[in-house]
Amino acid sequence: MTAPVLTIDGPSGAGKGTVSRAVAKLLGWNYLDSGSIYRSLAVAVLNAGLNLDDVPAICEVAQAMLLEFDCGDALIVKLNGVDITARLATETTGNTASIIAAYPDVRAVLLQKQKDFQQLPGLVADGRDMGSVVFSDARYKVYLTASAEERALRRYKQLIEKGIDANLPQITREIEERDRRDSQRTSAPLTVPEGALYIDSSNLTIQEVIDQVVNLVV
Repeated sequence: MTAPVLTIDGPSGAGKGTVSRAVAKLLGWNYLDSGSIYRSLAVAVLNAGLNLDDVPAICEVAQAMLLEFDCGDALIVKLNGVDITARLATETTGNTASIIAAYPDVRAVLLQKQKDFQQLPGLVADGRDMGSVVFSDARYKVYLTASAEERALRRYKQLIEKGIDANLPQITREIEERDRRDSQRTSAPLTVPEGALYIDSSNLTIQEVIDQVVNLVV
């Protein structure tokens, strides 16, 4: 029996992670945060001091890295046995991940690692190309978005709460630039998957979004 898959795609800061983890818990399904895979690779690449245009070297690092995901109350990610969760949230890591994710050879290396998460009783896959590329035949698909301004404000508040210096106009510009780069890249561009439930969370609470997603499945 093939495990069912629920994909939740959308741009950075739309609430995909929070919604996906909550839905996975409610359904009792496995969870895949594809963004963490790419961000983990970004940390590995930064640790190795690689040039971001050295695709063969980046692919070597991708093949060698060992990832562990602990999806308790909060997602904990370990790279080669080391907890790197805090580093995944930085803008440097996010921008690096966005750049290296545009390389087809890098995406090919990580593709199978993502597919291996499809196990019974089911999988909630959170990312930017889960429903369009990685699990294009998924039974359930959602595209979750919000305005760039709203996503930047959410990100700003998160950083301030963690005691990290933040500049709202700069974050807004970075999100808009990342959206542009992700939607225009030749390999697996950010797009609304065919047949996906489209949700704009700009004026919705997290619980309202969770309810809509769960209702799609049950």
